[in-house]
Amino acid sequence: LQGSELWRRFHEIGTEMIITKAGRRMFPSVRVKVKGLEPLRQYYIAIDVVPVDSKRYRYVYHSSQWMVAGNTDHSCITPRLYIHPDSPCSGETWMRQIISFDRVKLTNNEMDDKGHIILQSMHKYKPRVHVIAQDSRFDLAQIQSLPAEGVQSFSFQETEFTTVTAYQNQQV
Repeated sequence: LQGSELWRRFHEIGTEMIITKAGRRMFPSVRVKVKGLEPLRQYYIAIDVVPVDSKRYRYVYHSSQWMVAGNTDHSCITPRLYIHPDSPCSGETWMRQIISFDRVKLTNNEMDDKGHIILQSMHKYKPRVHVIAQDSRFDLAQIQSLPAEGVQSFSFQETEFTTVTAYQNQQV
């Protein structure tokens, strides 16, 4: 994880991410460096954002903290996969650069048709980065969900966040 110090500082106070109908970019954005790939093999790099738990939260101002407010409204949102626009690329190319997901947008619009990641407000999520080895049996450019094999997934505890439509915590 690149920029982990910034992520850690936000995590300590409780990271909040704004989500809007039109889609809003993440701040901080997820940036990673990868190693250990086969230099000549082609890989797709993708990100998705998954629920941390099945709870809904509310912000309690007098204690400046998030509290469980009940169970989630079980809408059937399958985590959307965002394929990095440079995909596919050789392992050598991926290992040489910082892979940035700064164009990823988060939305609360369940009817979104722009490829944004759909989330529910007042829930906790964490991004996962996936390294997917190209497989001639599948057209990964049209991928909607993770293949059953050839995938390495990574998540970082400090990137967990609560979705909001406006910042709640003054420190954020």
